[in-house]
Amino acid sequence: MEYRRFNNKIVARIDKGEEILDAIKEIALKEDIKLANLNALGAVGEFTVGVLKTKEKKYYSNDFSGDFEIVSLTGTINTMNNEFYCHLHMSAGDAEGRVFGGHLNRAVVSATCELIIDIIDGKVDRIFNEEVGLNLFNFN
Repeated sequence: MEYRRFNNKIVARIDKGEEILDAIKEIALKEDIKLANLNALGAVGEFTVGVLKTKEKKYYSNDFSGDFEIVSLTGTINTMNNEFYCHLHMSAGDAEGRVFGGHLNRAVVSATCELIIDIIDGKVDRIFNEEVGLNLFNFN
């Protein structure tokens, strides 16, 4: 992985064999990012995405492997209990044009991943919400 920072924007290249969430965490910790929006595109060979069943308050994950193009990878970097926290969703398409996606748990780059992080001045922590079953933005 390589990246450059331009004021409040980071442009990064995540390389073949690297895991996307690990690379994002490495950048965020190194650059002391507390709040940011991000998006990316590229190609992955393995990924795991999940869907929350709201009535059960439980995630169900699906694993994929093969040749996939990232159609959309978007999300936020912030904190929970003052520690790094990242919430991403990804959609990826196969050779037949089928797209699979959801909450991103893991993605291994197969060619490259081009990532843009837009740093926001400020901080928003998260707190677990029992009713919803998720870690939500906490503005207190």
